[in-house]
Amino acid sequence: MSLHILGTGSYLPPTVVTNDDLAKLVDTNDEWISTRTGIRSRHVSTDEPASILAAKAAQAALENSGVRADELDLIL
Repeated sequence: MSLHILGTGSYLPPTVVTNDDLAKLVDTNDEWISTRTGIRSRHVSTDEPASILAAKAAQAALENSGVRADELDLIL
């Protein structure tokens, strides 16, 4: 059995939460978060379950691969 990576894909939900947005909810600030983690913003899903996010990423991988879905045995 051989394994080949034919394409990769990703999906980010459209809602972006910045460190300044988080600072409005909890006692923190952009400098504290960014100096410790390097993170300045993150994408969050407000209405899409993880299964939908995964399906959209898999669809992008499939499109990137140049093959049809019925030609594949598995998508990870």
